[in-house]
Amino acid sequence: MVLVTGGAGYIGSHTCISLHEAGFDFVVFDNLCNSSQESLARVEKIIGKKIPFYQGDIRNKQDLQSVFDTYKIDSVIHFAGLKAVGESVTIPLHYYDNNISGTLVLCQVMQENNCKKIVFSSSATVYGDPHTTPIKEDFPLSATNPYGRTKLFIEEILRDLYVSDNEYKIILLRYFNPVGAHKSGLIGEDPNGIPNNLMPFISQTAVQKREFLSVFGDDYDTHDGTGVRDYIHVVDLALGHVKALQNMDNVQNVLTVNLGTGKGYSVLDMVKAFEKASGKKVPYKIAPRRAGDVAKCFADPSYAFEVLGWRAQKGVEEMCEDSWRWQSQNPDGYDSKI
Repeated sequence: MVLVTGGAGYIGSHTCISLHEAGFDFVVFDNLCNSSQESLARVEKIIGKKIPFYQGDIRNKQDLQSVFDTYKIDSVIHFAGLKAVGESVTIPLHYYDNNISGTLVLCQVMQENNCKKIVFSSSATVYGDPHTTPIKEDFPLSATNPYGRTKLFIEEILRDLYVSDNEYKIILLRYFNPVGAHKSGLIGEDPNGIPNNLMPFISQTAVQKREFLSVFGDDYDTHDGTGVRDYIHVVDLALGHVKALQNMDNVQNVLTVNLGTGKGYSVLDMVKAFEKASGKKVPYKIAPRRAGDVAKCFADPSYAFEVLGWRAQKGVEEMCEDSWRWQSQNPDGYDSKI
């Protein structure tokens, strides 16, 4: 049985579908602070099966222990965490408490229950401002914001855990920029308030929920002056977690893997691609650069194929089409009636 912390969130909910399709049994644990139980209800609709769900906080040992008391958990996919870069700069202590303290409690409960397999949801933010691209796993690590630092610290905590006990099987998956939605249009990204990520901002502007898209900075050293990122379809990303679980027993030491496409697209590239997929205009205004943003960030994904047999399959057109399907069918996210 796989414990999926943060399994009601954007990436977690898509991963639940991939786990089911690959034949894994799983239980979801989520405090619903930036997710919705409706996402799990819709996942149940897609997979035709009830999902065991516990609402609780990973900082609360009793909440977690109740799951381990009920199920024989043999591995954990750890998504639970706060994830907004800008917000992390404003309330860093909250991010350190939630993300790091929560992971420590999770690791303690795993240890006490002899559960020694974990796939951790890390991030390309651990590379800070990379000197060159594409980014390989052995690049120097740093962080330009508290969110990225929490990911970096958790990676170090998990490495120390392995040093203390070599029986642990630990895979750190460093995501680039997840976008898109499930083909059904039933689940997708539903951020609270103003979106922090580009794609929901673009799609909310396309359905006229927002007046215009703010493009933060047009003076970067890129082909059109706007920031370049590696956008990866969330379904490809979900499959990366399944591949990680399937390859868990072969892991020596702590395995660190980039999950990206290896292609960089600028903000304006994505606006054009989305306009083409949706047939809608996406008005935008140039705004000042955001603190902590970098000019270019895209992966060298070759190691993921080498060690996990995983490769991103979906291109930018499909990412935009699936994002548009989700947004147009659910203009108010999970509050939309279906």
